[in-house]
Formats: sequence, C-alpha cells, structure tokens
Amino acid sequence: MIEQGQSAPEFTLPDQDGNPVSLADFKGQTVVLYFYPKADTPGCTTQACGLRDTISDFNDIGVTVLGISPDPVKAVKKFHAGQGLNFTLLADEDHAVCDRYGTWVEKSMYGKTYWGAQRSTFIIDGEGTVVHVIEKASPKTHAADVLAVLEGAAA
Repeated sequence: MIEQGQSAPEFTLPDQDGNPVSLADFKGQTVVLYFYPKADTPGCTTQACGLRDTISDFNDIGVTVLGISPDPVKAVKKFHAGQGLNFTLLADEDHAVCDRYGTWVEKSMYGKTYWGAQRSTFIIDGEGTVVHVIEKASPKTHAADVLAVLEGAAA
C-alpha cells in the first residue's frame, strides 16, 4: 500500500459520466482520494452519503473529494445519481489504480476468499505527495475522520 510521504501514483479514469479525470487535473489542490469496494452496497452508501452531507466542509477548506471503485461506469453513474452525490466518482473497472495504490487485496467473507478493493483513503497535497493514509476506513465515521485529519493539518 502507498504510504505517507510517497508520491501518489498518477492515473486517468472515467468519471460517473464517462469523462476522463486525472489526478494531475488537481495539481495545487489537496485531494481526498478514497477507495470503496462496490457501488450501491450498504457500507459504501453510508460512506458516500457521509461525504455528500459534509461536502461543504471540504469545499470550505479547498479540498477535492474523489471516490474510486472497481465498478463499471454504468454502476458508478447509477450510484452517483441514486444517492444525489455532489462529488466525483471514478470507475476503475480493471482495478489497475487499486493495484497501484495497494488497495486491491484478498478478502474473505463467510469462509470464501476473493479479491476486492479495500476501503482506504489517501490525502494528497497539492504537490502530489501522500500526506496521510487511512488504511481501513470506517463507513460511518469516514467523513468526520478525514475532516479531523485535514483540520489538524491546517492547525
């Protein structure tokens, strides 16, 4: 997994509308880049809605929020529209970006193992350096946890 102090791997992925978005598009801005396992699942919905409901707090401090999942654009678009999300979601269908950030991991549920995206968050400064990592984010407290880190960094 990418660690604090490392350069954030560059990427270009389609957003919920199929438009290409690159990390380089946000040079000079702080970016909260969060990885979530699957659109329209309970934990991912809780996490996304927490960010949606506090996006003005992120905007007030000049922070851009980007969510990435290994879903196809169609599923990301449906999730974005269905939850009224007010930030960009990106489709990493071949999980190449998850691989580069180290969030594509072996998981286990009900005794069955499979590969999927780990719910992780990277705070990236305007120069492209990872300044904080939340390795296993909690859906319920994610937005508050990230804001606390950002506010602590600004203090």
